[in-house]
Amino acid sequence: MWRGERETFSLLEQNADHNSRYIWFHAASLGEFEQARPLIEKIKSEKPEEKILLTFFSPSGYEVRKSYEHADIVCYLPIDTPTNTQRFHKYINIKEAYFIKYEFWWNHLRLLNNKNIPTYSVSSIFRKDQVFFKWYGRQYKKVLRCFTHLFVQNNESKLLLASIGIHNVTVTGDTRFDRVKHIQQQAQPLPALEAFLKNRKNDNGKVFVAGSTWQPDENIIIPHFAKHTDWTLIIAPHVVSESHLSELSNLLNNHGMKAVYYKKLEENKNTCQEENPKQVLIINCYGMLSSIYQYADITYVGGGFGVGIHNILEAAVWGKPVIFGPNNIKFQEAQELKATESGIEIHNQKNFNSIMDQFYSNPSRIEILGNQAANYVKNKCGATDIILKQINNP
Repeated sequence: MWRGERETFSLLEQNADHNSRYIWFHAASLGEFEQARPLIEKIKSEKPEEKILLTFFSPSGYEVRKSYEHADIVCYLPIDTPTNTQRFHKYINIKEAYFIKYEFWWNHLRLLNNKNIPTYSVSSIFRKDQVFFKWYGRQYKKVLRCFTHLFVQNNESKLLLASIGIHNVTVTGDTRFDRVKHIQQQAQPLPALEAFLKNRKNDNGKVFVAGSTWQPDENIIIPHFAKHTDWTLIIAPHVVSESHLSELSNLLNNHGMKAVYYKKLEENKNTCQEENPKQVLIINCYGMLSSIYQYADITYVGGGFGVGIHNILEAAVWGKPVIFGPNNIKFQEAQELKATESGIEIHNQKNFNSIMDQFYSNPSRIEILGNQAANYVKNKCGATDIILKQINNP
């Protein structure tokens, strides 16, 4: 990240078209990029001549999307100092700017405001415990006044902003719903996975997909399915490294479970035809999880026993019940899915076993909750069109 930030200015100097004005999107990391993506692609589809500048703060976003085809320039955004800000804008001519979710860069926002460049906060969400709403937060409130308009996820955010005198706010929801719906519509079948499922022996046809898992998640899931061998278990770890895959394989072996790697299925077609197919499929590559969820009956999304749950909407959009760990309070979609009962929070292995037993005793509950999840996502789509309509027709 430090090296990438230092290279930003030379990258802009060499690649920026100084006769063009750019629409600038800034996302901290990959998750925020997914919220920006529907807007970028909608703009490009309607006005392909527009120039797009995409900046990241985190390597986890930049390294994955540095070759993003819909952006004309992709780079890091250097630390927010007055000098860096002046230098950044020296090389690039900004037409309008979009800061995604929690991005409040004081020096950049102040300069954009001074230049009367339209600047928007997108899919942002505010809580009363944030510094903006504290008695000592007067200076921090100034950064929010630099936005031309704030497009927030919920009405609570709008009311909080109104309490400090900020009224240029529209409740649009989260653009991620548009993104996951688009991913679902563009998803391709996975022949190797389908062959694996077809050739499972003594199988009741039920599939459990655990996505973006960490070790605490796997320690809960694997012992359960070691006792329920009629279910097929698909695990897509969040980190696909040799060390983690080795730990995962050892855990499965310790519980007497046989597994195969997805890459092996693709490389050796005969693996799918073996007489006693394995119970567990480990996804040892990236970029497939959103498509894999379509094959599940029940899903689990990891991260809830660590820093926070990963993307549960990618599973919900397929009409699947979603189970996740307890660290989800800051994720609005988790709270709303829990309210529909299609999002299910667990705290330990005993809790997980109990939830699964309920599904075993009442199989129709899987379809009922799955339909509720799908309807939830469907009803939340549309933020992208609302935002662009407001911007284009203020």
